[in-house]
Amino acid sequence: MTNRIVLHIDMNAFFASIEQATNPSLRRRPVIVCGNPETRTVVSAASYEAKPFGVKAGMSIGEARRLCPQAVFVIGNLAKYVDTSRRIFSILKTFSQKTEIFSIDEAFLEITDHCSSYAAAPRIGRAIKQAVLEKMGLTCSVGIGPNKLIAKLASDMQKPDGLVLIEPEKVAGVLENLPIGELCGIGRRMERHLHALGIYTCGELGRYPVAILRQKFGIMGELYHYMGLGRDDTPVSFSGDEEPVKSMGHCHTLARDTSDPEEVKRNILALSEQVAVRLRQDGYSGRTICLVLRYSDFFTFSRHFTVDYFIDSGYDIYQQALRILARVDWQGKAIRLIGISVSNLVRHSQQLYILDEFNRRQKVDRVMDKINQKYGEFKIMRAAIMRQDRKPVQPILARGLWAKTFTKNDNI
Repeated sequence: MTNRIVLHIDMNAFFASIEQATNPSLRRRPVIVCGNPETRTVVSAASYEAKPFGVKAGMSIGEARRLCPQAVFVIGNLAKYVDTSRRIFSILKTFSQKTEIFSIDEAFLEITDHCSSYAAAPRIGRAIKQAVLEKMGLTCSVGIGPNKLIAKLASDMQKPDGLVLIEPEKVAGVLENLPIGELCGIGRRMERHLHALGIYTCGELGRYPVAILRQKFGIMGELYHYMGLGRDDTPVSFSGDEEPVKSMGHCHTLARDTSDPEEVKRNILALSEQVAVRLRQDGYSGRTICLVLRYSDFFTFSRHFTVDYFIDSGYDIYQQALRILARVDWQGKAIRLIGISVSNLVRHSQQLYILDEFNRRQKVDRVMDKINQKYGEFKIMRAAIMRQDRKPVQPILARGLWAKTFTKNDNI
């Protein structure tokens, strides 16, 4: 695939920028998005005002507060971020139907059919940036290149609010002394393996004997060779061609380790309701419920259970999670983290119930969705979620969707 023109759109400090855009008092201030800052939560996102202090996503709140004591901590609102993301992707699709959603705040666009030359491509990039700024009040960085690999690299070169074009004839020069870790797809572990072979730059990776790379890393070794050369023939998916969602889940690190069954059940219910809201918002229902428990010694495991019908109700998810919990020998052990996910999903499949009780439950769920979407998460909730101090359980914000079996060394 030659003579392609691909754009990578990357929103700048997405979660934090949304909070600043919707709350003028936060603008030009260091903002840290997290779960409940009074608990053992972690940083989900940091504004560009907070990043110079060393605050990063995944960092503990305690460390973030030590590095940037003047920061404003904001409890994340995933529903708001997902809604904003959808609206941004709708804007992008007006420029090209060849739009591939890469993450909640990133997308690829192919504009080969809309652009006569690379020299004209920045004009479209600027038009996209202007449209997103005017309609959403948010900035983004745009990278332009002959493929997805190079476009992604270009968007990372000038942040925030940047626009970088890497033309085909300049790819080799850009990559020659570029550290291999800068390429999307080469993580820290692979970086260490390549360093052991004496490969530190993309130029060195592109010149390294393919046969040895293939022997060391299998078919991926050949892929790394082509990445070092800046070659990437993967297409940009058309609108609607994205991979189907396989699971939806939330996890919550407790404020303190607990072996109290009622506290554990309250958290499971809160997480079940969160997952159910996301399922209904995206029109999904699922059959397989997974419960994850992490003990105080960080040993983590998961169990799942599959029912013979599709569900999108938090209460139904909760009931199946309790069935799993009843089969787990955890009594007396202190639990640090709880996770709930639903997989085996189908879209736009609303279960038809004969019993009026289930139909009423569906109506109640959807009324609660509307109220919470308008006034904020957990403004209305099941009474069982409330603690004795009348504060709702606050699940940790999760950017990704997950469904796997966790081990002692895994991080959620």
